[in-house]
Amino acid sequence: MALSLQVLFLLTILSLAPSILIMMTSFTRIVIVLSFVRSALSTQQMPPNQILIGLALFMTFFIMAPTWQEINQNALQPYLAGEIDGETALGEAMAPLREFMFKQTREKDLELFVAMSRSPRPENPEDVPTNVLIPSFIISELKTAFQLGFMIFIPFMVIDMIVASTLMSMGMLMLPPVMISLPFKILLFVLVDGWYLVVRSVLLSFR
Repeated sequence: MALSLQVLFLLTILSLAPSILIMMTSFTRIVIVLSFVRSALSTQQMPPNQILIGLALFMTFFIMAPTWQEINQNALQPYLAGEIDGETALGEAMAPLREFMFKQTREKDLELFVAMSRSPRPENPEDVPTNVLIPSFIISELKTAFQLGFMIFIPFMVIDMIVASTLMSMGMLMLPPVMISLPFKILLFVLVDGWYLVVRSVLLSFR
């Protein structure tokens, strides 16, 4: 019976793994920012979705590595060794994840879900329920990702405006401005080493 419960618990974790990876880690912010980069460049499907998602996954592994090491050391290995039970292991595993999410969650978003849940005002982070913390973390990640995306869009929008104004002044109204601005945007992105700057900004945003 104990073995059957362990198998059921493992299958449950595996089925929830994609949601956990997307919603409780840095993946959401990273993949949104990378999507903004592609949209700002107006390169349609270049880089392909597989490349962006793969890069976002490996950046997530890099950022979350200290958290996952702590989970492995304090929860997984003791549980596999039979030193702690499943409930204790789950609590030990959630502690590093909660700490990571608290660092990235805005107080305003946390207050919103605490108020909507009609739960008592928490005195310390340990009093905040996980079902309140997770949606607060998600909307905070969305806001931060859109802020970074807006900053990425600005220089490319300026190029589009300059090209469109130039074409209008020359009377070339039938020529799509995107066709002319695309090479200039790619050239600018390459000259400033854009991927380095984007990845560096995303990594620094988690400190």
